[in-house]
Formats: sequence, C-alpha cells, structure tokens
Amino acid sequence: MAAPVSLRQGDLVWGKLGRYPPWPGKIVNPPKDLKKPRGKKCLFVKFFGTEDHAWIKVEQLKPYHPHKEEMIKANKGKRFQQAVDAVEEFLKKLKAKQEQNSGDDKGKKEGKSKKPAGERKRKSSVSGPGSPTKKSRDQSPRKRGRPPKEDKDGSPPQPSSLKKLAMKTVSRFSWPPPTSEEDSAGDSWLLHRHRTLGSEMVLKKPSVTYQAISKRLKVSEEDTGSTSIQAADSTAINGNITPTDKKIGFLGLGLMGSGIVSNLLKMGHTVTVWNRTAEKNAAGGIHSEVCDPEEDGQCDLFIQEGAHLGRTPAEVVSTCDITFACVADPTAAKDLVLGPSGVLQGIRPGKCYVDMSTVDPETVMELAQVIVSRGGRFLEAPVAGNQQLSNDGMLMILAAGDHGVYEDCSSCFQAMGRTSFFLGEVGNAARMMLIINMVQGSFMATIAEGMTLAQVTGQSQQTLLDILIQSQLSSVFLDQKCQNILQGNFKPDFYLKYIQKDLRLAIALGDSVNHPTPMAAAANEVYKRAKALDQSDNDMSAVYRAYIH
Repeated sequence: MAAPVSLRQGDLVWGKLGRYPPWPGKIVNPPKDLKKPRGKKCLFVKFFGTEDHAWIKVEQLKPYHPHKEEMIKANKGKRFQQAVDAVEEFLKKLKAKQEQNSGDDKGKKEGKSKKPAGERKRKSSVSGPGSPTKKSRDQSPRKRGRPPKEDKDGSPPQPSSLKKLAMKTVSRFSWPPPTSEEDSAGDSWLLHRHRTLGSEMVLKKPSVTYQAISKRLKVSEEDTGSTSIQAADSTAINGNITPTDKKIGFLGLGLMGSGIVSNLLKMGHTVTVWNRTAEKNAAGGIHSEVCDPEEDGQCDLFIQEGAHLGRTPAEVVSTCDITFACVADPTAAKDLVLGPSGVLQGIRPGKCYVDMSTVDPETVMELAQVIVSRGGRFLEAPVAGNQQLSNDGMLMILAAGDHGVYEDCSSCFQAMGRTSFFLGEVGNAARMMLIINMVQGSFMATIAEGMTLAQVTGQSQQTLLDILIQSQLSSVFLDQKCQNILQGNFKPDFYLKYIQKDLRLAIALGDSVNHPTPMAAAANEVYKRAKALDQSDNDMSAVYRAYIH
C-alpha cells in the first residue's frame, strides 16, 4: 500500500497491520517516552474497534475517505464492519459538535446585535465611536482553545465525552469527539482495553500509564532478584511478522494447539505436526491439551495447509530446531517426554523443547532437567486464553527458562499470541499460570452461584447480567459465561475438567508454601460435583449445573 497524499496527525486512515486486513484508524501522537522505530518513516495509529495501537509504515497507510468503498467491498467480517461503523459514528458526533459550536457562536453574535437601545446608549456615553476600548474589543480575535459555555441556557453541565462513554453502554464503539483540550494534548490517551458485550462495545478508560505501554512495545528487563520480567506486544512492535528460518515442530492438536498451528502456518513458518491417533487415545495414551473430539483429522487438515507430518514425538524433535507441545496434564506431559518414542529420544545437543501445557512447577522442573541432561534447551510457555483467542492469534504466553530459546521463539509467539512475558527461571510460569486459572475458576463458580441465587429468589437472571455488565465487574468473560448459562449452551471453550485440574494444582501450590486457599478449595468442590454430574467435557460455565441439581 502506498500513501498517495501527505498524511498528518488527526487524519483518518486505513492501516495494514501484520496479517490483518487494512483497518480504519486515526493518526495520533505517540507516548512521549515511546521511540519511533528506526529506518522507514512511520506514523503512530490507533485503530477503531480493537485494542491495537502501533507504529505503521507510511507505505502501509491510505487516507480513509478516498478508499472507503474499496476497503468495504474487500472485507466483510463482523469485527471489520463494527470498526467501520465506529468511524462513521465518530464522524457523525464530530460533525454535530462542530455544528453546535458554530450555532453557539452565531447566537452570541446575534445576542450582541440585539441589545436594548438604552444599554447601547449607556455604553456609547462611556465609549464613543472612536473609543480605543471599543475598537480593541471589536477587533480582537475570539479566544481559541476554550469551548463556548453551555450552562447559560439552564441545562446542567455535561460530563466529558470519555466519562460518558465509560458510564454507559453504546450501540457501537466510537472515539470521543476531540475537544480543544484533547487536541492540545495531542490525543494523549490511547484505546487500551475494550469489552465486547454481545453486539455492543463499552469503552474502558486506560488503566496503565504510557511507561507501561512503552514497556510492552519495547522489550525491557527488570531485575527482581531471581526473576526478570519482560513483556512484548507483538502487534505493536511489528506491522509484519518475519517468520524464523528454524524448523518448528508441534505436538498436540487440541482446541488450543490447532489454533496455534494454524497461525504459525499462516505466518509462513515451516511446521511439522504430530497428534495422538484414535487408537492411542482408546488405549489411554497421550491426550492433547483441551482435546477436540474431531482432532483426529487435524493432521490431514494441516498437511493440506503445508505442514509436514511426524510419525512420533521423537521423530518431530529430531528433525526440528524448536518443538512445542501442548497436552492436558502433568501425566500426559511426562508421558510425551519420557514414554516410548517420546521427546527425550529425539533430543540432541542444541535442540529446543517448549512445553505449553498448564502443569505444576515440579513437573516442569523435572522435564527441564531431563531435557537439559541430554544437551537440549528448555522453555516452559503455558498460554492464557481459550479456543477463540487461540484461533485469533491473541493468546497470552507466560514463559520461563532458557532466555535464548525465548528469543528464538519470538516470531512464533508473535504469530500465536498478542503478548508474551518472560518470568525468569523454570517453574515461575507454571506458578503464575496456576494462580491466573485459580482466580478464573473461582470467579466462574461465583458467577454460577449468583445466577442460581437470583433464580431461586425470584430475580431475573437476564436483569442480573444487565446490571453486572454496567458495573465494575464488566468483562468479556463475565458476559460470555452468563450468556452460556442463559442459553443453556455449554459447548466447550475451556473444558470444565481442565479448570478443575488447575484449581487442584493451585491448591497444592498453596499447600507447598503453607498458604491458605479457602476460596479456591470451595470452588474446587463445586467443580468436582459438576464432574460427578457428567459435565467434564462441557465448558467450565457448566459448573452452573452443580447448583441446580
């Protein structure tokens, strides 16, 4: 894409970001402490209807209006249409604001010209026709940068546009109309988080500073004893992903693994895949993390997309430079490495193994030890997210172990996730992931408890949800899981049996350091009851059924 005209701050544009289609955005000032990428000329763009804000090369930008019809014809997705609607809503509000300001100015001028004769006479007695005071007042330009006062007509003062958007749900997301103060600040806030509520979107005021944003845009290291923390926002670092020339292996094609492999292939990586067969599964063999009943045909699907097929985990590891694995639990993770034709048999000096399974710290440290003992290099990298985020390449990766492997996996992490964190020594990522899933699982159990309590006390569950999504608890997770309950649809996005497994491991983690976890323990018991009711292979929101039986 080439920019046919000169672009400047405030212009609406179409920007090409990585693998995504051209997307509507607005050129804004970057944070003061965020350095511009070296080399080609870039402009900082915030995109409508998404969480993205990024440096985009000038040749990847086009002005919005001249190319509007062309872009709309080429892209038909729902999220894309919502973004276009957001632009139109922004323009509509901006036009209304301008007309209102213009009307206010005109009204003031007419008001001055219609002053009573007596008042004009009194003023003329003070300042004659040639009075310097009158001349200076008439010729002085109207002060700029301050909007006309609107409270003289008796209407109450209105909250800022940002505050109004944060206070209520709107049918389409829109950038707040720029005021003079916002312009002078150079669009100094960024859309950093939004929540999708059904077909609606709500703006949430940024909860982080520019310093925090820039830390995500530029990989930085912070020494905290034995643990260093790094974060990288892949979509904001590079508009395009350059795939590594290393050969990639992937073991386990469940709901999460399938989405990850698909995105690796789309970004141009060379990938060799292996998955358990129906026969191995029936024999009690290795299970992929978040297994899909239809996953047995996934290898064939990915081969059609350009992947290579490995016959065993050992073969995949021996023929690839970096091998990822994503399986269900500690037992499966150990079997994959230590079992017949397992990973360990294919490890040679310099081979890299990345375990993306959610397991306990003891398991991951044991696996790291045996891999390194054979001359291999080890990184743990469990992922936070669900099936949809995996398919969209928007997972969050928590990594720990060999920092060199973390750097070698850069393009892979960019393809599969939005953000990656490096947490230091082996075991830290497992601990952090268990804590995150403990919080998530406990929250889900509380949601189910609240929904059932509303029902048995004669309250509307839909009304409860409507209230919750207008409150500080509002989130995509809350809305989606409540919708599952209301619709009685528990198709798995995150299996109930796996969130119960993570709760069990998190409780054990607390026990290992003599730390109480009573809330997680209570939630764990509810999930165990749901499993007894044959809900293991449903979504975690099916824990609701434990309360109604």
